[in-house]
Amino acid sequence: MLLCRQVHSQQKGSQMPCKRFGRSLVESQQFDLFKLEEVFQIAQWYETDEKSDACLHNKRVGMLFYEPSTRTRWSFEAAVHNLGGTVISTDNAGDFSSAVKGETLEHTVRVISRYVDAIVLRHPHDNAAEIASDYLESCGIDTPIINAGCGKGQHPTQGFIDWYTIRKELGRTENLSIAIVGDLAQGRTARSVTYLMGKYPTNRLGFVSPPELAMGHDILAYLGRHDVAYSEHSSIEEVLEYSDVIYMTRVQKERFEKPEDYQRFKGCYRLTVPMVERMKKTARILHPMPIVDEIDRTVERLPRAAYFRQSDNGVPVRMALLKMLLT
Repeated sequence: MLLCRQVHSQQKGSQMPCKRFGRSLVESQQFDLFKLEEVFQIAQWYETDEKSDACLHNKRVGMLFYEPSTRTRWSFEAAVHNLGGTVISTDNAGDFSSAVKGETLEHTVRVISRYVDAIVLRHPHDNAAEIASDYLESCGIDTPIINAGCGKGQHPTQGFIDWYTIRKELGRTENLSIAIVGDLAQGRTARSVTYLMGKYPTNRLGFVSPPELAMGHDILAYLGRHDVAYSEHSSIEEVLEYSDVIYMTRVQKERFEKPEDYQRFKGCYRLTVPMVERMKKTARILHPMPIVDEIDRTVERLPRAAYFRQSDNGVPVRMALLKMLLT
């Protein structure tokens, strides 16, 4: 997969939290608290009647996915259809598109921007959504890019879903203790939701990971600039009993260059029923999914397990975002 200009490091993007991307949705930190609340209010309204608004009538949305996806792609497609729009879609675009012939991402999005009203992009490079958005803007094309997960960078719409779920399940978004567990160095969902949590300085974050998979220094610096308290841990036991939210993530097999490195960390954290029983009765367990082996299957029957409800929230939240970006 070729990109015309060099992919930025994660640090560059995170050190520019106020950068504007026109109509595109590239980073979680583009949304201030007012805009976040607007997303959540619209999503809550859509939950009561998902098909009450045909605001995307006569609009087409392109799904350009260079990486596998189930929930993200299908929930975006359901959101578009619920709003009266149509979808043009490709999956495994790295293998079944002109990328095989050497076409750059920039040229691909420039061409397909003429076929659709928005492009939902999933890509293995960290800053692919930013590169695509910047390139279209430089060409005078206002077709928005929606980041559906790019490399180890961000997955902002998943972050909105996560925060919406916390808001629904606990009834508040402040004065929370939130533990994020797993592969934090390579987990784009963990990065995106942390940016959103960082907008609420009364929350406290606990990052649980092996030292080699710790949260990036750019994220920690962001939290420091916003006076958000955080701590780092190697054991889930250290955060289990006082956390309001345990946000589990999988070890990202596809991000490791060497299979033996993945095997070293696979299964390093596992949430079991006895562990859940020690949590606060009001606490919730979240996971952006897919779940591999980091949560025991029997946990999903417990009221504290909110990750399937979290997944259900994907359609109304993405409907709200599409409405805000395209109407």
